[in-house]
Formats: sequence, structure tokens, C-alpha cells
Amino acid sequence: MADSRRPSNVNEAGLNKNEYRGAPTTLCAGCGHNSISNQIIAACFEMNLIPENLLKFSGIGCSSKSPTYFLNRTFGFNSLHGRMPSVATGAVFGDHSLKAIAVSGDGDTASIGMGQFKHVIRRNLNMVYIVENNGVYGLTKGQFSATAEEGLSLKYQGRNPYEPIDICVEALAANATFVARSFAGDAKQVKSLIKAALSHRGIAILDIISPCVTFNNSDEAHHSFGWGRENETPIHDITYVPVRDEIRIDGYENGSTKLVEMHDGSVVLLEKVGEDYDPTDRMSAVRLLEDAAAREVLITGLIYIEQDEPTLTDIYEIPDTPLNRLEESRLRPAPETLEKINARMF
Repeated sequence: MADSRRPSNVNEAGLNKNEYRGAPTTLCAGCGHNSISNQIIAACFEMNLIPENLLKFSGIGCSSKSPTYFLNRTFGFNSLHGRMPSVATGAVFGDHSLKAIAVSGDGDTASIGMGQFKHVIRRNLNMVYIVENNGVYGLTKGQFSATAEEGLSLKYQGRNPYEPIDICVEALAANATFVARSFAGDAKQVKSLIKAALSHRGIAILDIISPCVTFNNSDEAHHSFGWGRENETPIHDITYVPVRDEIRIDGYENGSTKLVEMHDGSVVLLEKVGEDYDPTDRMSAVRLLEDAAAREVLITGLIYIEQDEPTLTDIYEIPDTPLNRLEESRLRPAPETLEKINARMF
């Protein structure tokens, strides 16, 4: 029963939703990344999490700017391109009592960061790892990323000749203990999956398709100072980005499909996993993704979960007291221990 004395806009932690927000976004209007940030805010508020009990990490890219826009009271670290997992691993080792939320992009994760992505999964670090997947490098003028579909044509990049990397397939291949996919416009599903990921003990991979409204669209839907760039020598590269509405979808039930039109007129066919799907069967998850790829649909929902796998801190038998709070007497080896170590050196 709810506490009638508590204001309706305050959760059980005694906080209102504004205390989970961050700085105003500087991303393009209509960017799906903003919708994902909003769902992180909503999920943490509704789960009554204390912001100071969370950590947030990112690499480089439009997606990696996102942690600025949520959980302003939470300690965060914006790391190097593709190197976020190393920083996060050190932080979680330092204080495993805190829950980590990492936000990366398809370039930051599936290109320069692929090696670190695979190894942080293999080690089962206790962390929510969100990939805001738009198929382009938005901060450097929209080059194809490793997840861009074969045959995709972009205004300044030509045609992509390569097959895409599937984030969920790579996560399963690395033995991730939680794998899910969603679409940024499906706010209800995104929030539910974030809540499930935050409740999971181990690595939780969320591949969230988040269309880029600026670069991943057609010439007709994108106005720019192209003529000026071709005929003058400007001191700045200025491109007009029209304000877009975020793509949102409703009435999309489990087991159903939904055709979603992008800003450029292209379409994506989404399909939610059904109620009878078993996310604990790893081979079923692989078959599900292979079948979806063959039918050219984006399967969404909880694809795979393993709840009994030991986390990285379990493997190293980290004590209950976080390492950064251990007293010197517990960190410094006893004289007799040092003598035994030294004796083995001779």
C-alpha cells in the first residue's frame, strides 16, 4: 500500500523525478538517444534507486554524450573511443556495491571498441551496457558504422558494400548473460528492458536501434548549405538540421510485427518476441536472430538471459566490503605472508 503521506511525485527513496535528470541535451531535436535517456531516468526513478549508488560510463560519439543528460547526481566517466569497458571494469572492481550503467554507440562498440566489448562480456562484469545503434558516425559527418546495412546509401558516403555486424549475435557469441534489443521509439519496452537489465546480476547488453535524424536520411529530407560549400571556401562547416519529431510507436504487442517509417521514408519491420518464447535457451536465441536476419526483421525484446553465471567480482572472490573502503590493515599482507612470497623467489 502506498504511503498516503508521501507526495505523489516523490518515490520511495524520497526523490522526485527531476533529481534523476541531467543537463539539457545538445543532441539534434528528434534524436532517439534523447528518448533512451528519458527512459533511463524513468526506470531509475520508478525503481527507487539512489543516484549516488549508480555509476555511469561512456566512450566517444553522439551516444557517449548521453550520460550528461541523465542522473546528474551520479558519478560518471567519459573515457576514450572504444575503451570504456576498461575504465568501467576498474571502477566496478573498486566498488562493486555500485551498479554501473554504460552507454556506447555502434561505432564506439562494434568498430574500434569490438575487442573490449567482447572481453567485458566474457568477464561478465556487473554492468548495464546500452548500445545506441544508428548505423552512422554522427559526430564526424555520418560515415557508415559497422552495423550499417549492406546497400545503404548516404548522401556523402555513397553505398555501403559490407554486411553489418549484429550486436546481439556478437553478445551471444561472447556468452553474455543478458541480451535484449529494442527500438528507441518504443518507450514502454525500452523502459521495461532497462529495469530488467538493472535487476540482472552480470553483464546486460541492450542493443537499442536509435535512428539518426541528421545523417542517416535522404537528400530530400535534409537541407544543407551544400551549394555554398561547393562554390566558396567557408571558415566553418555549417549544415542546417531541421527539427524532427521523435519516432514513437504504440499498440505493439508481444508476438506482433510493426512497420515503422523512418524520417527519410525508408521503413523498418520490428517484431516482438512472443509470450511463449524461452529466453533461457541460448540456441533458441541464436536461431531467433538468424531467422530474423533471414526475414529482414528487427527482433525486439529479451532475447537471452542466464542468471546463475558468476560475475567478475565473484570469480576474483572480492570481499563484501568494496576494495576502495578496505582499511590498510586488511590490504597490507602480514609479515609472515610476505616472507613466504619472498622465499619462493629464491
